[in-house]
Formats: sequence, structure tokens, C-alpha cells
Amino acid sequence: MANVSIPEACILRSSSPVHGFLKGYVRRFAQSSSDHRGTPENPGRVVTLIHVEDWQLFSSADPFPEDDIVWGIAYTIDPKYSEEVKAYLDYREKDGYTEETIDVWGIVDGKEQVVVRNATVYVGRPDNPSFVGCEPIDQLARHIWKSEGPSGKNKEYLYKLAESVKALAPESYDSHLDALETRVKALDVSENVDVIPTIP
Repeated sequence: MANVSIPEACILRSSSPVHGFLKGYVRRFAQSSSDHRGTPENPGRVVTLIHVEDWQLFSSADPFPEDDIVWGIAYTIDPKYSEEVKAYLDYREKDGYTEETIDVWGIVDGKEQVVVRNATVYVGRPDNPSFVGCEPIDQLARHIWKSEGPSGKNKEYLYKLAESVKALAPESYDSHLDALETRVKALDVSENVDVIPTIP
């Protein structure tokens, strides 16, 4: 299961993607990034999958505490490329992510059902050194807006992810991404102001 951000090399080695969602998880910008969207001196923020029960311990500042599903894309990798792709993803997700296996759900004929069994996901556990927990959303938005690393600007990562999730399915949504996108784009408009405009 991907956070809708998968390298082209992996896509070319996979079958048709399956749109679906995970139950019992949230997707949050709760992981620091010193190697992609930030630097060791100024780490950016990237999303991670987090178990709902883990997130409840850190979610006092989360404006969307009832979230418990995550929309994304599952890819089936051609067996002859599986080791290559797995090695790439293990390297890419090396900064604090734990590999797990879970079923992916989808909406079929108006009903929820499992569409992919035993998908591999990378999860951020609270005990990993890059986990930053729940930051106030206005503070987090400003941090993302100003951060940049070897893979580019942190805000572009947010914008592309938010756009991709919206395009997955009529039912797909992500309250956290929507709220952050609104706030960071407000900063783009206001440029370098000290106070983020109030968002309803």
C-alpha cells in the first residue's frame, strides 16, 4: 500500500494499481525528514501511516481525532522485479519506518470488501527516532511551508500527495491533508507573514 507517492521505476514493474483504503490507521505528517524533504540541520516533515491506537496517545492537538482510515494505492509487483523494488522501498523508507502486512479494502458495488490481501505497508511507530508526534496544525503548516531538502520543497510533497488522494475515488478523502494544504497555500499567498490566516 502506497501513500500515493511511488517511484516511476516501481510503477513500471507492477500490474494495474488498485485503489483502496486501510482500516485502523491514520496518515499524518508526523515523521521528520532529514534526507528527502529537509536536512539534518532543518528536518522537514513527511507522512507516515500510524496505528489509530498509537496515534491516540499523541493526538491531543489533532483537529480530526475520529479519522481511522487511509486511502491509497496498492501495487502488485512482477515477481522478477520483486527483490529490486523491495530493496528500493526499504532504502527509501529507511528513516524510521516499520514494515507490516495488512489487507486493503475498497468500495465494490457500493459495499466495503477486501480488494488486496496481505499488502506490504511501511508504518511509523512512536518509538522510532524520527517520529515527532502531533504538532499544532498551524505550526506544522509553517514548518512544511519553509522546509526543503534533497528531494525538493516540503510543500510540493504535500500538494502532490493531497491532489493524488483526491483523485483516487469519489469516496476518498483525507481531512489532515486538506487542512494542511489550505493553510500552506494561504502562506504562499501571504508570503512570509508571521501569523497564519485563521481557517474555519
